[in-house]
Amino acid sequence: MKDQDVPAFWQRLGVPGLIDIHVHFMPQRVMDKVWAYFDAAGPLTQHDWPIHYRWPEDKRLAHLRELGLRAFPSLVYAHKPDMAAWLNEWAIAFASDKPDVIPTATFFPEPGVASYVDGVLRDGARLFKAHVQVGGYDPRDALLDDVWGRLAEAAVPVVVHVGSGPSPGEFTGPGPFGEVLRRHPSLTAVVAHMGMPEYDAFLDFAERFDNVYVDTTMCFVDFFGDQTEVARKLAPRLRGLQSKVLFGSDYPNIPHEYAHQLEVLERLELGDAWLRSVCWGNAISLLGAEVVPR
Repeated sequence: MKDQDVPAFWQRLGVPGLIDIHVHFMPQRVMDKVWAYFDAAGPLTQHDWPIHYRWPEDKRLAHLRELGLRAFPSLVYAHKPDMAAWLNEWAIAFASDKPDVIPTATFFPEPGVASYVDGVLRDGARLFKAHVQVGGYDPRDALLDDVWGRLAEAAVPVVVHVGSGPSPGEFTGPGPFGEVLRRHPSLTAVVAHMGMPEYDAFLDFAERFDNVYVDTTMCFVDFFGDQTEVARKLAPRLRGLQSKVLFGSDYPNIPHEYAHQLEVLERLELGDAWLRSVCWGNAISLLGAEVVPR
């Protein structure tokens, strides 16, 4: 499948377009640093990582809309103190004149974190991102306990990168975030990349906790080699979790065409009803129909 085929894909499914839960837009100087990280990622990932959509911001936005994306976030994330609050200001402003961009925010374990999270919730944030792998922080940090509690109470989802891919960190894997969920069992969490490579443990969380979901970001793509066996093993569980799986792409920081993520989901052979849920219905249920501009 090529990008030019994407509109035909969702039209065949009978949905109004696509909702992608895992898209990144950031201040350009931050995006440049992210791209530099991937440029140098070979020793960590055992792969060169060419950014397929290393384009100006306006072109990146236009391409998503041409594909038929009806709603998507600008997932920002902090990897050090004194970064999250100004990223949140940027992200809320970025979404303010773009009805199809879901207002997004982030946080980091630092003094004042609960206060600025409260503030950005009042400003309309509908989705948060926490990147434990890049941030290198412990999600069980006492400074974050009130934050997880506030997000749980507000029923605002947080996309959490807590799996150990593309390279493990001190606090990645199911152990630390599992303790967060035990403290805050009503937290609405979307496990990025399906928890890759600890798929089974994170799918356990989605089965055990009412408000834990997984996204498909970079799962089963050919970039990581033959994924046939992984897909075969996980497909039955993903069928059972039909209402808990959300489409995600990692656009623009991907080493392949956008369409390939849809292609590999179709290869699972879980049927059109499953694809409709993953590519549209589950995001509407999670975020509300109002995230899609009329």
